[in-house]
Amino acid sequence: MRNRIIEEDICGIVTIKDIPWLELKGKTVLITGANGFIPAYIVETLLYINELNSGLKIKVIAVVRNGKKALARFEHYTGRKDIKFIVQDVCEPISIKENIDYIIHAASQASPKYYGVDPVGTILANVIGTYNLLELARAKKVKGFLYFSSGEIYGEVAENQIPTGEAMYGNTDPLNIRSCYGESKRMGETMCISYMHQFGIPIKIVRPFHTYGPGMLLDDGRVFADFVSDIVNRRDIEIKSDGTAVRVFCYLADAVEGFFRVMLIGKTGEAYNLASDFPISILNLAKLLVQLFPERNLRVLKKSRNQTKNYIESKISRAIPDIKKLKSLGWVTRHSIQEGFARTVQSFEIC
Repeated sequence: MRNRIIEEDICGIVTIKDIPWLELKGKTVLITGANGFIPAYIVETLLYINELNSGLKIKVIAVVRNGKKALARFEHYTGRKDIKFIVQDVCEPISIKENIDYIIHAASQASPKYYGVDPVGTILANVIGTYNLLELARAKKVKGFLYFSSGEIYGEVAENQIPTGEAMYGNTDPLNIRSCYGESKRMGETMCISYMHQFGIPIKIVRPFHTYGPGMLLDDGRVFADFVSDIVNRRDIEIKSDGTAVRVFCYLADAVEGFFRVMLIGKTGEAYNLASDFPISILNLAKLLVQLFPERNLRVLKKSRNQTKNYIESKISRAIPDIKKLKSLGWVTRHSIQEGFARTVQSFEIC
C-alpha cells in the first residue's frame, strides 16, 4: 500500500494533461539510482500511469545498488511484470538484452556528507557511471537520454549573475574537496554533449537545486532534511550557522513533473534549471517549519558551529537560479513552500 501523501502526489503528476504521456506508450525506460528518493518517485509515476491506462504498457528497468533496500521501497509492486530490477553499481558496464527507449541517469551521491568520506566514489558515479550509461544509450539507439546534473555546476557566481541562467558559470576551486561533486557533474554534462555531437545521442540535461519531499532520508545531512527530522521527532531546530545563506527548495512532486517535461518536451542538447519560485534563508526556513506546527511548541536555536570532517559546507551564500527556461515548457510551481514542507512532515507521520 502506498503512503497516502505519495499516492496524492503521483496522482497529481499523471493527471497533468499537457505532458505528452502517450509518447511513452509501449516504451522501456531505464532509470539508474532508482532507489533514491527522487528517481523512486519517477519509477512510481510510470507504474501508476500503467495502472490508469493498461494499454500504455510502459516497462521500467530500475538499476539499484542495494537490492534489499529496493525491495523494501517497492514492496507493493512485487510480482508486477512492468518493472524489472537490476542490482549493480553503474560504475560497472551494464549489459541488458531488452530494447531500451529512454534512459534517466540519476545515480549519484548527492549529499555533502559523502564528499569528505568518499569523494572518489562521488566522482566515479558521475563520470564512469555516465560513460557506461552513454555507451548503453549508444548501443540501444535510445529515443531519449535525461541526465541528472545539479545546480552545483555553477560554482560561485558573481552577484550580477543572480538569478543564475543556464549559460552563466562561476568559479569552482578544483583543490576544494567539495568540488568532487560539482566538477564531476560538469564533466558528466560535457560527456553527454560530446556523445550527442559524435554519436547522435538525444541528450537532455536537468539541473535540480534543493529538492525535498516524502521518502527523503532524514539523516541525509542537508539542512532541509535535518529540519524535517527535528519536526518529526519533536526537537527544537538547531542552526549551526548564522542562517543567512539563501536557497530555493522545490517540492518533490513539482520536481518530478519538471523532469518529465524536460525529457518529453525539452530541446535536445540543452540544460534546464529546476527549482522553485521561493528563495528563503536557512534561518527563515527553520522559523517557517516551527510556525507550521505551533502545537509542538518547538523553537529555533542557534548553536556554535560543529563541523564534522565528512560534511563539507558550501561557501555559496546565495544560490538562486533563473527558471524561465523550464517555465517555457509549461512548468509551474504547484506547491508553496509551506504546503510542501507540511506534506513532507505528514508523509513521515501517517500510518
